[in-house]
Amino acid sequence: MKSMLWFAAGVAAGFVVAHQINQTKQGKEFFSSIDVKTKAFSQAVADAYHAREAELREHDAA
Repeated sequence: MKSMLWFAAGVAAGFVVAHQINQTKQGKEFFSSIDVKTKAFSQAVADAYHAREAELREHDAA
């Protein structure tokens, strides 16, 4: 139980620190770059998933 309390405190502290960092110009640029990279990665995964799904459908239809 004690470890869960420490975990929750760490998560809360992380959010507070991230919020404070996001108040600065460099922080906004940093989080913006992370957002762009995350969206690009997510799109690449989705594209690969859909390509594989289409490939499997073609195989099943044949």
